[in-house]
Parts: sequence; structure tokens; C-alpha cells
Amino acid sequence: MGHVQRAIEEAGLPTVSIYVRAFGHIPELMGLSRSLITRHPMGRTLGAPGDGKRQRAVVEAALALLDSSSQTIVEFDETYRTGSDR
Repeated sequence: MGHVQRAIEEAGLPTVSIYVRAFGHIPELMGLSRSLITRHPMGRTLGAPGDGKRQRAVVEAALALLDSSSQTIVEFDETYRTGSDR
């Protein structure tokens, strides 16, 4: 994923990626721009199935990074929760 992000950025299009904390070191190692790190388990990067509010919050946080013109790695502060919309 990081290689694709870098290629798209080199073409002049801004990107943002979302990683779980287990892979949170990848953006820095690859020199990627704008990445959001979540405290969610692998396979649940945006949140638990059925938790639309959390998924939306993660996507909105990632999209907010597009306003940043420099390399930015941000951690999504909220911890993983199970269940449906809350």
C-alpha cells in the first residue's frame, strides 16, 4: 500500500493512509505523507463491524489530514470498541 501511496503522491495527488498500530511504523520507514494510526486490531482498521459512528470518525480524521501540506503521522486517540453504533 505504501508504494502505491508514494507513486500517487509523486504524480501530484495528495493521499492519506490509515494503519493499525501494529503497522504504525511503516509510514515513517517508507517516508509516506499523511498517515493515520488507529488503536484497532488488524482487519478492523476503521473500527468494529456495525460501528458506523466510529468508522465515520476515523475516515473524517483521515480526510482532515489532507489539509496538511507536510509529512504528518497522527494517532487516532480513541481505543477500539466492539458493538454497533454508539
